[in-house]
Amino acid sequence: MTKMSTLRLTTTEKVILSLVAIILVIGFILFYTNLPAFVIYVEEDGIVEWLTVLGLMLAFVVCVGRFFRLRKTRSWWFLTVTLGLALLLFAASGEEISWGQRILGIKSSAFFEKNNSQHETNFHNLIVDGVKVNKVVFSFGLIGAMGIYLLIFPLAYRYKKGFRDFIDKSGIPLPRLYQVISILLLFVITELLHHEKRAEILEAGITLLFFLIVRYPGNASIFDGKNLKPNA
Repeated sequence: MTKMSTLRLTTTEKVILSLVAIILVIGFILFYTNLPAFVIYVEEDGIVEWLTVLGLMLAFVVCVGRFFRLRKTRSWWFLTVTLGLALLLFAASGEEISWGQRILGIKSSAFFEKNNSQHETNFHNLIVDGVKVNKVVFSFGLIGAMGIYLLIFPLAYRYKKGFRDFIDKSGIPLPRLYQVISILLLFVITELLHHEKRAEILEAGITLLFFLIVRYPGNASIFDGKNLKPNA
């Protein structure tokens, strides 16, 4: 049985948690004292969006590093899940900045001009039959998936051996209690910002906290090459 790790925070964890808190504090100060500055703070290609990309890319680097470090001591399934997560994180970071379109000044194709709510080259802002993909998949669907991952998975891992074995053999990082609490608090606190762009702050915080889950999971021992037999 792989034991869930206890609460001993590294310097990196403390820095990321502090950064998330700073993002929130600045957001609240600007929202209640200087709304135009708040809008700039959360605008496209602004500091908050780049912090979102930072969280995604940090987690991506961790996954890629694990893939190469464990490629000779883990099963093909473990490695596939690890690499798959890395690719998802990379794709999410690309989507966040529209694959560099605004930075490089690239014009959108006719398809994206017509079917994208922001006329940009990305998929999460597409409109299909009058419905925003972002709202259905990346809002409702993602919130539901996160709820299951944060609340159900850790409990099932603790009490169900079959589920625990599946998670460990699949190389799925599970959140520690402080990470779950941090994300839940982030959800609650950002709801106090009555502005449609509060989601940008939420996204930045979640991606940074998800990096902590990936880098410092509750089941960290499964990513230690010395703790599992080759191809186990």
